[in-house]
Amino acid sequence: MATWPDVLRLALALPGAEESTHYGKPAVKVRGRFFTCVSSHEPGALVVPCPAEEARLLCAALPGVYYLTPHYEGWDGVLARIDAIDEDELAGRLEDAYAYVVAKYGLAVS
Repeated sequence: MATWPDVLRLALALPGAEESTHYGKPAVKVRGRFFTCVSSHEPGALVVPCPAEEARLLCAALPGVYYLTPHYEGWDGVLARIDAIDEDELAGRLEDAYAYVVAKYGLAVS
């Protein structure tokens, strides 16, 4: 079971990551682009960017952790239940989200 402090510890270890907000909720961004945030629509969930196909695969593989709602359908991301994700899975998901956002927006990080 993860907590927001766990998310921060793991996410802020990535190059150029900074604590911020997104739509008024806690978030972690790289070069002004969020790569995880607390969902403003789903209590207890993180929003994590990823390709739509990957989101569908994650939901199918680990439905107790990952899911989508109508609000997030068609968007390049997935919801993760923060109280259901273990630290290793969380670390991998944050690293993947970071890499996805960096590549998608062509961000220069060091």
